[in-house]
Amino acid sequence: MITPSEHKPYSLTFTAASLRPELARIVAEIYLACGDWNQTREKVISNNALQTRSQSSAARMEIEFRHRLQTLTPRQIEILATAPADGRLSIAWLSVLKRSAFIFDFAEDVLRSKLENHDAVLRHSDYENFFNTKCVLHPELVALQPATQAKIHSGLKTMLREVGIMGQSIKDNSLRRPLIPPDVQAAILADNRRWLTGFLVPDKEIATL
Repeated sequence: MITPSEHKPYSLTFTAASLRPELARIVAEIYLACGDWNQTREKVISNNALQTRSQSSAARMEIEFRHRLQTLTPRQIEILATAPADGRLSIAWLSVLKRSAFIFDFAEDVLRSKLENHDAVLRHSDYENFFNTKCVLHPELVALQPATQAKIHSGLKTMLREVGIMGQSIKDNSLRRPLIPPDVQAAILADNRRWLTGFLVPDKEIATL
């Protein structure tokens, strides 16, 4: 059973960076080379490994990628650093699911439920209903300025398109299950199969794996 997140404030820092699996891979490679997160941070910043235009952007993105990767198991970090593009993309999405309960809850409560009910189109009202429902138990959402709310919504949709849950076109709001390469699925099962929920896998299917 998935641990409820309602009593913990949502982390909404994911707006600092979209999935960007190619950049997440760079951070993973640096970490595997030195085995220390502090050294990883220093090397990422000093070498401008994330290729940002400003020091402040570099700092924000480094913090977000590092926090995402710190949720991963050693095997998952290894896949991120060495796997082909599809594996890197899946692990980048997994790191976001593990880092952000807001995104995980949206995937479970809205996206997976819609597919199970044979409704494969994401509507604006779906997000609004989810957001308003979560506001009841998450006062940090109520306190957000409209511009920040819009940024969160936009950032979430960008990630959904990146991972393949939504179509690539901004006008394509159709939904589908994202690809899970076999090595990524094995790494998730060795960790906690609960995370397959964020890949929109039904409970009955998860139970058979």
